[in-house]
Amino acid sequence: MYSLKNKAQLIGNLGNAPEIRNTESGKKLVRFSLATSEMYRNAQGDKVKETQWHNLVAWGKVADIAEKYLKKGSEVAIEGKLITRNYTDKEGNKKYITEIQVEELLMLNKAKEE
Repeated sequence: MYSLKNKAQLIGNLGNAPEIRNTESGKKLVRFSLATSEMYRNAQGDKVKETQWHNLVAWGKVADIAEKYLKKGSEVAIEGKLITRNYTDKEGNKKYITEIQVEELLMLNKAKEE
């Protein structure tokens, strides 16, 4: 059960093209957002679609795959862990950011014939 302490699994669509950065030490970092949607019926019986947005970050080989193959709208399944960090903005306010650090990535879109 130790490995289940901090694990997130999502299936969704990219909200933007992956943003690629290289650190000063030469490591590749990729950031992108993922939308997950759920459908349910409200008290009046109407169908309601609710979308949640998740911030994702990937390093190393996962970052290489994301850079090469993912684009806005791509459907993916990811597995990773939650990371929370904080910083102080220019006005002196403390800000918190929660992201999912992607450890596994599965592309769900069918390959297009060329």
